[in-house]
Amino acid sequence: MHEDDDVREFWNRVADDWHIQIGAAGDSNRILNSDPVLWAFAGDVGGLKVLDAGCGTGYLCRQLRDRGAAVTGVDLSERMIAIARAQHPDIEFRVDTCSELGTFADAEFDLLIANYVLMDTPDLEGAMRSFSRVLRTGGKAVLVFSHPCFPAGGATRSMNGDETNYRWTFPYFERRRRVDPPWAHFTSDFIWFHRPLSDYWKAFKAAGLVVMDFEEPRLTEERFHLAENPRKLASSRARPYSVAFQLRKRIA
Repeated sequence: MHEDDDVREFWNRVADDWHIQIGAAGDSNRILNSDPVLWAFAGDVGGLKVLDAGCGTGYLCRQLRDRGAAVTGVDLSERMIAIARAQHPDIEFRVDTCSELGTFADAEFDLLIANYVLMDTPDLEGAMRSFSRVLRTGGKAVLVFSHPCFPAGGATRSMNGDETNYRWTFPYFERRRRVDPPWAHFTSDFIWFHRPLSDYWKAFKAAGLVVMDFEEPRLTEERFHLAENPRKLASSRARPYSVAFQLRKRIA
């Protein structure tokens, strides 16, 4: 079985639960921490042709459309795309893999967003080559993914919330396919791929994408009131959940 097939089967299996988890606005981590950075890096999307790569059930596509973008969503999971099409019949969605994007022409998009996708993608280098290929020269990519240095699945918080500890069972510099146990209301193990942060930077550079900005999204004071409970507030203030990159396709 090809690794993409394994990942596709997993996301088809959890798609309906994922739709419940993400909903119409994204989960609490996105709302509290990373969405403000994502939109700051994306800028004004009005009139832009935008690809939401790894769109899931389409919540971000709807937000992009509402901000004036001509958006297309793509995901490798047929079930994810079926839910997205049912929820947002006025938006174009396609089944395709980030490592290929074979249904898209070269230089088709002004902006590409991959929101919590790259850590779930088996072929990082292939995905970055595809992202670069479908962007026009000078086009922009905004990439948000789970922080590889601080894996949420390996974190434990002290009872009073003053300490966060991370447990590593393998060398950080070793790329690995990982399986985490179910969380929240999910019943399936989660498949993801660990790579050191430097491997991402190298993949961007090799694909002709230049880093323009970088951030470790964090909860800012004006958004404290959005935390659903004191423990979530303390956790979001204390540790990074993700990293965010703003890239630009190199002008030859």
